[in-house]
Amino acid sequence: MHASIIIKILGLLLMLFSALSNLPPLIVSYIYADGMASVFTDSLLIVFSIGFLIWLATVRSQAELSTRDGFLVVTLFWAVLGIAGSLPFIFSSAVELSVTDAVFESLSGLTTTGATVISGLDDLPKSILFYRQQLQWLGGMGIIVLAMALLPMLGIGGMQLYRAESPGPVKDNKLVPRLAETAKALWYIYLTLTIVCALAYWIVGMDLFDAISHSFTTVAIGGFSTHDLSLGYFDSPAVEIIAIIFMFIAGVNFALHFTAWQRRKISHYLFDPEFKFYAFILGSVSVVTVAVLYFSDVYSSLFESTIKGVFQVVSMATTTGFATADFNSWPLFLPFVLLYAAIIGACAGSTGGGMKVIRILLIFKQGFREVQRLIHPHAVIPIKIGGQRVSDRIIESVWGFFAVYVMVFMVMLLALLATGLDIVTAFSAVGACINNLGPGLAEVSVTYGQLPSAAKWILCFAMLLGRLEIFTLLVLFTPMFWKR
Repeated sequence: MHASIIIKILGLLLMLFSALSNLPPLIVSYIYADGMASVFTDSLLIVFSIGFLIWLATVRSQAELSTRDGFLVVTLFWAVLGIAGSLPFIFSSAVELSVTDAVFESLSGLTTTGATVISGLDDLPKSILFYRQQLQWLGGMGIIVLAMALLPMLGIGGMQLYRAESPGPVKDNKLVPRLAETAKALWYIYLTLTIVCALAYWIVGMDLFDAISHSFTTVAIGGFSTHDLSLGYFDSPAVEIIAIIFMFIAGVNFALHFTAWQRRKISHYLFDPEFKFYAFILGSVSVVTVAVLYFSDVYSSLFESTIKGVFQVVSMATTTGFATADFNSWPLFLPFVLLYAAIIGACAGSTGGGMKVIRILLIFKQGFREVQRLIHPHAVIPIKIGGQRVSDRIIESVWGFFAVYVMVFMVMLLALLATGLDIVTAFSAVGACINNLGPGLAEVSVTYGQLPSAAKWILCFAMLLGRLEIFTLLVLFTPMFWKR
């Protein structure tokens, strides 16, 4: 393990983050004259100075990163990032958050969870609101992926960071031969989708500030809003339809978007097994939800039931967390169906959270294979995805992930129950945070502000686990990782 190189890269990333996260809201503060300029100036200077001093102390260090180094850099950076991102919330007199609440809000933003401890959003300064939205946008694609595109000084070891940072069961796929070009391609697509989304929101009636702010959190699948009522504030079917479209697009593997851009056609989407299963899940849950809402007379018309139902399904299933209705009060099993859909999550290689659709598809196929083996014990039955045989090593890794996911979920559930929460609140809070969803059920359907401090720190850990897909973080707690 190369401690000096790890510290050097951490310093570089902190300097990059200080500028990217604080300069835009500083400009917004000057535009709207909201008196928050000093908050972002102080935060920028503190984070940049710490990053610069760390980098300066290790500037002469040169070595190739190992796989272990990559895991450590990524994990450390997301943890340190959560603390660094909390400074504007701590310094601002407009929100008056404790250190615990500030770190929770920051981590929730950066991990694109969307769980908030803040109420009264409509009355907050524009720059603070913009900062929250921007945190999710920076965290959506990942600051490390951006760093690999902008900082060639990461050099050869960039692949190790890419493998540790990139979501999904298969981590070696590159869109283009050079890693830096892969990172740039991902960010170009990400930026383009954000701009198009902002324009669409603006065209249908949002003001420019809200359009840009919500485009950040829509494409990042974050769920933060500039209003307490979330997108329900606008009371506009057009806004909801645009959100549905872009949430759906952002929940798709960005490698498919890159292929579509490169080849100038979209037919390959229809041949991708994960995309088809993803669309099938969203379609099936949407039909059930709309039917229950309509026949339960929750809404007066089929159109309203369809818009509200489909919006909430896509928002929850992609782990965005926007709301246009109080789904917690919906009849029968719908709230739990939506929470279970969030556990499945979006596609691998997207900005969404959850277990990922490809893992669920492989688990389903493996289960079906075991049923077939009961009938034909000696048969050789390969598992195929898109006509390609899936290796047993990948199947094992998926089952391993599922087992660890369930164990971690149960441990955190028990830990939250120990803090005094009721079972529904604790279950949904763990599910919402470890899957980077945001809103839960019962006491956490709107805000997490009333939870005990101990519960918030547990959920902070859950958000990190979800963002790093569990293994990247848990590997640091194994004795083998620290052995030479």
